[in-house]
Amino acid sequence: MSIDSDTGHIHAPTVSLATDPGQHPGVFAEAFGTGDPGVLARLYEARAVFVPRPGRQVAGREVTDSQAGLLGLGLPITVRPRHTYVADDIALLIVDWSIDGTGPDGAHVHIGGTATDVARRGADGLWRYVVDNPFGTARPDAGPEAPAGH
Repeated sequence: MSIDSDTGHIHAPTVSLATDPGQHPGVFAEAFGTGDPGVLARLYEARAVFVPRPGRQVAGREVTDSQAGLLGLGLPITVRPRHTYVADDIALLIVDWSIDGTGPDGAHVHIGGTATDVARRGADGLWRYVVDNPFGTARPDAGPEAPAGH
């Protein structure tokens, strides 16, 4: 949230969705950086699936709930798109990502992986996640829960 210094009105952060699927991970990083789950939720289709850890998928409200802890760290996410494969209105995104810094409790935080994500171009021409899988092909017993979208 920001406050307009002239009017004193509170403004929610806004992020423009991508018109190019290769830009979608960068838009995710920008939305993640706002710390606002509502802004982040706009990057997903209504029935999107999120994989908070290998072997477990969630949908609906659980997507936002799964992201809350990492958003609460107040740390930025770094994304490096590796590959973008597009077939009509569907894109497969392979993205290296990491979150690194000092958390609110003063402890060092480092988490990352290589995401295999699927996005779809909507009728409005904007890309949104259909499947957000932050740990890609990791085994079901590997790693802690992670943020969505990279």
